[in-house]
Amino acid sequence: MINEDLLALAVTVKLAALSTLLLLLVGIPLAWWLVRTASRWRGVVHLLVALPLVLPPTVLGFYLLILLAPTGAIGGLWQLLGGGSLAFSFSGLLLGAMLYSLPFVVHPLVGTFRSLPRETLEVAATLGATPLSLMVTVVLPLARHGIMVALLFGFAHTLGEFGVVLMVGGNIPGETRLLSMALYEHVAVMESGRAHLLALGLLFSSVLLLVPLYALSPEKSGVAWLQR
Repeated sequence: MINEDLLALAVTVKLAALSTLLLLLVGIPLAWWLVRTASRWRGVVHLLVALPLVLPPTVLGFYLLILLAPTGAIGGLWQLLGGGSLAFSFSGLLLGAMLYSLPFVVHPLVGTFRSLPRETLEVAATLGATPLSLMVTVVLPLARHGIMVALLFGFAHTLGEFGVVLMVGGNIPGETRLLSMALYEHVAVMESGRAHLLALGLLFSSVLLLVPLYALSPEKSGVAWLQR
């Protein structure tokens, strides 16, 4: 049982790390677009990004499982392209974790990008900075605190995910079984000692991740959106 819990820990850390890194790659350009665009689709995209904040995890997991199944739109296309099964696999688990944690990465980035001094961006553009060079040399350095907050939020949120990942990934030891699932199993069979150990470990990890977040000022970190 201890070995199974260690496997669950390894899968959980792997999932949290991969999903957070991929979400940063997706979230940075998405958040920048939401701040800068005048498109009429901006509100719709904002709504879709925020949807996991209010949608029950099991609902999101259920429909995602349908899409990832071999007969689903995404799962079927993936298999036609030569990929394996997405449902009840680590790849499907990763996709589910990314969708559910998306607002926890994008919202801090949006708050940070909105707080950037407009004059600095205008001067850089006047000096001939291309959109890419503006992002790399000006925006990202100025937004480093907000990016760190987005990273911490995404990682911490993935550590505790349960409903979505259980629906999409199942509970396969060594592949899709996470610490939250292991904790649930220990409680179900009345193994309170092991349940306490996992619960305290997750609690301690969450506190450690939040300490540097609140050590930053809201203006620099992009967490001011939490106080509204």
